Amino acid sequence: MITGLDHLVVLVNDITAGQAAYRTLLAQAPSWQSSTEGGHSVLFTLDNMSLELIAPAGSSETAERIRDVIKMQGEGLASICFRVGDIEKMHRRLDRLMLKPEPIAETESHDTSSGATLSWKRTRAATEATRGVRLFFLELEDQRPRSVPSAAAPITALDHVVVATADGERAAALYGARLGLDMALDRSHPDWGQLMFFRCGDLIVEVVRRPGKKAIMDEAQDRLYGLSWRVADIDATRARLVSAGVDVSEVRVGRKPGTRVMTVRSGTCGVQTLVLERSPRP
Repeated sequence: MITGLDHLVVLVNDITAGQAAYRTLLAQAPSWQSSTEGGHSVLFTLDNMSLELIAPAGSSETAERIRDVIKMQGEGLASICFRVGDIEKMHRRLDRLMLKPEPIAETESHDTSSGATLSWKRTRAATEATRGVRLFFLELEDQRPRSVPSAAAPITALDHVVVATADGERAAALYGARLGLDMALDRSHPDWGQLMFFRCGDLIVEVVRRPGKKAIMDEAQDRLYGLSWRVADIDATRARLVSAGVDVSEVRVGRKPGTRVMTVRSGTCGVQTLVLERSPRP
């Protein structure tokens, strides 16, 4: 029933600073900007998903709740929202599988620049049933407008989102058996632990378990760990980011055959970030 990853949410202290950071990183212009009671929101919509930045605004209960999360966890990834074709069917499935979904809500967003409106229906699984990761499910009425590249060598799509876990079996049961994502890989290695890849549209939800490393707060809770962005020319993207003052590693061969990667060490609002080129250049 899940057709793809609709968007990821990153919480930031300041929406202007967050927007500037991701405009530099992605080399894409925001596709949507909105404000609600308690928060400001900016979206970047790429080939296969959207990234939503949310910052608190004002002193409402919603704003204070966002501030509390940032105070406890810092800026960074906050939730995953999967896209579905039929929200009512998804809600029934979540209920049957004891994921305790919230009632379906109908929501609208208004773009402050164009005045356009987007409508959708969504539900959310209970966080205690999803091992601490906030999972939303959304049926969007119309497609979002796409971001427009603002510089050369832009980031075009997400390759994978990483979830850290201390219990591989329970995580596999959640993302595979219960949510219905197709497991493409389950591999262990003495140096980097267990990796599980679940297909979600044309990107991957990667679940990683690293024994002996403090990847999560406790064994009962998973957490959103990082993002890997896809580019056509990693050397050109690195040159662009370096010229913009972003701290990045040298390009290296990736663990997955036929990939080259680099680590982005600044300008990500607390998100562990990798950039990946799928095909090696001569």
